[in-house]
Amino acid sequence: RPDGQLGWIHFRSQVRVFRFRCGCRDYFLPPATWGRHLPPESLNAFPTPTPIPTPSLLFPPPSSAKVSSLAAIGLIGHLSSAICHLPLTLSLRCLITAGPTREFFDPVRFISNPSTGKMGFALATAAKEAGWSVDLVAGPVSLPEPPGVMVYPVVTAAEMQRQADALFGPCDVLIMTAAVSDWRPKATAPQKMKKDGQGLTVELEPVPDIVTALAEERRTDQFLVGFAAETENVEANALDKLERKGLDLIAANSVAGREGAFGSDENKLILLGRNGFREVLGPASKAVVARQLIDVIARLVAARAS
Repeated sequence: RPDGQLGWIHFRSQVRVFRFRCGCRDYFLPPATWGRHLPPESLNAFPTPTPIPTPSLLFPPPSSAKVSSLAAIGLIGHLSSAICHLPLTLSLRCLITAGPTREFFDPVRFISNPSTGKMGFALATAAKEAGWSVDLVAGPVSLPEPPGVMVYPVVTAAEMQRQADALFGPCDVLIMTAAVSDWRPKATAPQKMKKDGQGLTVELEPVPDIVTALAEERRTDQFLVGFAAETENVEANALDKLERKGLDLIAANSVAGREGAFGSDENKLILLGRNGFREVLGPASKAVVARQLIDVIARLVAARAS
């Protein structure tokens, strides 16, 4: 698949094993089972594998003969048992949205906002460092891709909605940091509109709310985190969004004035959740706040699962 979830993996003995992903789990098929589970022609569709180090805890160095004789179900059962005893953060799959969207009223002019995507990219980096599998849907930003993160670039709110909807099903955690436009032009001119000295009126229509739509189709075990960028009544407005959008946690921050979060390298988040949960992160660099938020989410997900 284009998201990199299929591929080869090596044991230390250099025996090749095929890896595939189902939900948030990795499964492995030894050579003896390829004919039963994979069409022969599909085995040639993948690039030559590169050896990677494999933890002895999960994969004791076997001989070629032993691996080739293992049944797939036995190996998968061994892996599942081992994985279930690892820390929760190692098995979470996370979907993050970041940056602004642009809504065009002609080919060169659009409505947008000052979001730079820094907070969302910092969260993607922190989640990956925590051992999570991360998909990042990013609006138009000028940031390097976080190492090991699958980035899906989009421009408009409609594109972000389609991409987020496609990735939402298998994720365990959704973190909606993107500053999605609330309105878009009802019509888009096919050519650049010429200045004629007259005023211009552009009719706007509301943009469908992405996180609300995702919340309506969520699984009971998925954890949804929203962001509230406010200029006034920060906590009150954030609590309203928490309830109205069906979220588990919301991160509220101020975007008012020079101290606002947009474009800054620092941030302060007020986390609000169910049953009166409240925690303040920062002020600190967005990288530090991101790591703190990932820790909080991991803690809350673990508590709910226990």
